[in-house]
Order: sequence, then structure tokens, then C-alpha cells
Amino acid sequence: MKITLENFATEYVDPIEQLEIDKFVCNEMSRQIHRYIKAMSGTKQAMLRFEENLSSLTVPEKEEAIAKYIDLNRRALDGLDFKVILARAIANYCDTYQYMLEFINNKRKMIYYYVRMKEKYIRFHEVFEKDGKFGIKDYKGDILISPSYDFLRPVYVYTDDLSTMPFIAQKDGKMGLVYPDGKDTVFADFVYDEIELREEYPFFEAVKGDERGYIDKDGQFQTI
Repeated sequence: MKITLENFATEYVDPIEQLEIDKFVCNEMSRQIHRYIKAMSGTKQAMLRFEENLSSLTVPEKEEAIAKYIDLNRRALDGLDFKVILARAIANYCDTYQYMLEFINNKRKMIYYYVRMKEKYIRFHEVFEKDGKFGIKDYKGDILISPSYDFLRPVYVYTDDLSTMPFIAQKDGKMGLVYPDGKDTVFADFVYDEIELREEYPFFEAVKGDERGYIDKDGQFQTI
């Protein structure tokens, strides 16, 4: 929308302010994920690894990485209050208490930044169907897993870094694990009769014929 004298007060957003609010919101979101890892009994090493993974990224890259983490670790949203996160970000941005009060009491600004924040960090993928087969699209509509599978199950499980978990899938009557990387990269071959999700590592318990075991971090089957 073109900014004019008539709509300046209601439509204009200071680009410097926007960049700074985005930065402080991102810092707060990173802090909340850090707290989530700690609450899930993550080790100090795990928390440092998470911070290290983010440290070299730009703010937009961090936003994307945190949104992706939340998408596949949705328990991280439990108890997460976006209004508090926004309030903390605004407090860090404002240089006086009076300015902070004016900012928070500006309903238009608060709604604008609240919606902007939710759009940046709540970016869930979706399962879609084509010709009787199922695939996965991201929030932009880009295909992460092609519609080639009889069954797909997203894996929502706690991890202590920014790693991507494979999805449980069925193809030609057999179960396997495939990454949502846009390439249908197979993590565990489609040779299993059952694959069940576990709450802790090893995350996948599988049945192959008469054998029951776990699928390890390298995608290999280890009998129990």
C-alpha cells in the first residue's frame, strides 16, 4: 500500500524499528527454545550445541531455523506465550519507560507485530493427497516429500539440536523412513512391517519379519 499523508499514522511502519523488533523477537524465541531444551532435561552440551547452530545465522535464517524446529518439535509451543515474547522484545527495543508504554498502548503496532511474529514462527507443514498417494508440503507450498506414499506420519519428538527427523512412510506395503528434504532421501529402507515412534533415542522401534529391534542414528536395524 502506498503511504500518503492521509494514511501515514495508520499504515506507516518504520523499517529500522521493524528490523530491531524482529531481532529482539528472534533473541527471545531462541531463549524460549533454550528453556524448552533445558526443561526436557537437555544437557548443557546440548544447549550449547543449539546456540552454536544459531550463532552464525542471520536473523532471517534464525527465524527460518527456529520455525522449522518448532514445526517438528511442537511441544516447544506448550506454555509459550507470544504476547510475553513480544513485550520482552519491545522492552529491549525501547530506550525509555515512557516510550515503551506508548508503544505497548499503540494497538495498531501491537497487532501488527504480533501477527508478524506468529507468521514468522508458526509455519507448519501439511500432508496432502494426490492420486491416492500422500506427500508433505511446507508452509509456502513447496513439496518436501513427493506424493508417492500410501501412508505418512510426521514425527513430533523432542530433539536437542536443529536436526531434521525423518517421517514414517509406507510404500508398496512396507514401512520405511524418509526425510522431508525435497529429495525423498531415504533414511531407513522400505523393508519393515511396522515402525513405531518412541519418546527417546533410539526414536524408532521396528518389526522386520520375525525380528523386532531399533533403527539407529545411521538408519540401521539393530535387533533387540
